[in-house]
Amino acid sequence: MAKPKSGAKKPTPAAKAGAKPAAKKDNAARLDLIRNASKKVATAATKVVKAVAEGAKGKVAAAKKAVAEKVEKAPAAAKKAAAKAAPPAPPAKAGKAAPAAKAAPAAPAGKKGAGKAGGKTPSVVPAGPPVEKPRPRATKLPPVGEPLTKREMEQLLTAGEGRGVTGEGSLKGRLVLSGEMPHLVVVGRDKRELTFLLQGPDQEVLPAYVDHKVSVSGLIKKTTNHSGVVEVRKYSAKKPEVEEVAPAPSDSEPKLRYLSPGEVSMAVAAGMGAGIKGFASIRGNLEMMGEDFVLVVSNGGTRQQVSFAIEGKAAVKSLRKHVGQTLQVTGVVDKTSGWGGRITAETVEPRPSEARSVSRDEMELVHIEGEVPTSVDVKLNHGLTVRLQEQPGATWAIEPTLAKRVGLREANFEQGAAGGPATREFFFTPRNPGNFEMEFFLAKAFTPGVVERSFKISVTVKP
Repeated sequence: MAKPKSGAKKPTPAAKAGAKPAAKKDNAARLDLIRNASKKVATAATKVVKAVAEGAKGKVAAAKKAVAEKVEKAPAAAKKAAAKAAPPAPPAKAGKAAPAAKAAPAAPAGKKGAGKAGGKTPSVVPAGPPVEKPRPRATKLPPVGEPLTKREMEQLLTAGEGRGVTGEGSLKGRLVLSGEMPHLVVVGRDKRELTFLLQGPDQEVLPAYVDHKVSVSGLIKKTTNHSGVVEVRKYSAKKPEVEEVAPAPSDSEPKLRYLSPGEVSMAVAAGMGAGIKGFASIRGNLEMMGEDFVLVVSNGGTRQQVSFAIEGKAAVKSLRKHVGQTLQVTGVVDKTSGWGGRITAETVEPRPSEARSVSRDEMELVHIEGEVPTSVDVKLNHGLTVRLQEQPGATWAIEPTLAKRVGLREANFEQGAAGGPATREFFFTPRNPGNFEMEFFLAKAFTPGVVERSFKISVTVKP
């Protein structure tokens, strides 16, 4: 009886030995499933971090949702796989496997760790490109320079002079906008306007004072003969007062004023002073244009000639005997263009003609008569004369630069005898050897830019 008992006990160790390897295999399978789920969770967490770094908020939400679903599904999948793979086992052994199954929920901790390892990236929203704020055109002022002297201030306020003058000073004028930039229009000497660009930190504020009387102080630079720049350190603006002007009586003519010396010089200068009108006295050479008397006041014989038609019956009656002479004419001057206008003469006084600058005695002269394109040879420091026939309303002239280069000395108007056509004689004394092409233009008297015809003469100056 003892042998059967011992034989019955022998299978029990064998059963236990076989159950233990099976439980180990089940535990290994569960651990593999848990590891795979943890890897998937970690991969999904990495995608979340990348999505946040790219600034895709929608992707981040979708990725978080996917991670949550995978985390929830991972323990369930592990339990199902363990249930399928595990054969029925004693309750004690199943109890031992429970802690391994419970280890699956530890995977979310790995997700949290991954989030922490990536830094606080999910809470940071990537910033876009910086927005450029509008900056003032000039925010810094140059250092204080030397104050302008009285002489420099005169040059600064004179049109046509003072280019390059720089120094500390003050200006008053009217504020205008040109190209959306504030400019100060200053009435300088001889009542000519100068324009100064206003710069500095107040450049954005100054446009609000358009058409105001503005006084500025700072570094003044005259960049051209008619304009400049002011680095504004201080300014003050005054609203212009509206002046009520009483209407003048319709039957009375506006009173004419005397022109200042500066305005008179502008009236006789070429290319400037158009619109000047007033009482003045001017001097020039008397010529005729058809039946009209003309006073040539500057640049005679060139395309910058300035001349005035003389009007007024009392003065015109006795002018024919003074043709070709120098006259002093006093009256109302009206310069309609840059090249002349008309003068209503009140008094006409002959003046002694200026002596010729070059004597023609003991000088070899080469003479050309009429519009004949030709080539001539002239000796250095000797003379060349060209005589051309004038036409009513037009006059012969050459370019001012050519006149200087070839040595134009005189351009004499000669009235034809017995009512014949008038002629103009050009007298040259070349001072430089070489070949010159001289072109003569028949241009309008008061608009020398309008040319009717021209011809050329080739001149060779020999030493």
